[in-house]
Amino acid sequence: MMSETDADASLGDHPDQWLASRPISGERRRPDRVPGTPATQVGWRRMLGAQGEAIAVDWYRAHGYEVLARNWRRREGEIDLIVRNGSAYVFVEVKTRSTDAFGVPAEAVTREKQVRLRHLAARWLQEDAPGPAREIRFDVVSILGGKIEVLEGAF
Repeated sequence: MMSETDADASLGDHPDQWLASRPISGERRRPDRVPGTPATQVGWRRMLGAQGEAIAVDWYRAHGYEVLARNWRRREGEIDLIVRNGSAYVFVEVKTRSTDAFGVPAEAVTREKQVRLRHLAARWLQEDAPGPAREIRFDVVSILGGKIEVLEGAF
């Protein structure tokens, strides 16, 4: 078992990040990091993901889409972006990577992830859609090194 001193040492110069992720007495939080992964690395990944989502939002807005939801969450998962163009709803999965060392970002959208997104989209349409959909589409936005590629109708 790792002591607080060991945890502090594993974070290098940033022990305050580890302490900030700890719940306040009586507060319940889900874990802020994957066991064995330094908090600074998890924070960097979240920041990279947030930057990627912001790039995707800018792209959709520049192309005339209305952003309806960001990070729509349910217990089963999350939809990164939900946008609308006319009567078409588009459910967007955003994948951001700094390098292609582990493949291009779009390759991370597995068949299992696609099925989960379809179920979440059906739930959003039932619970939160502002009106009936005449068309739905699933896009994957792949951001690699700051460059965006939008795969419309990816699955």
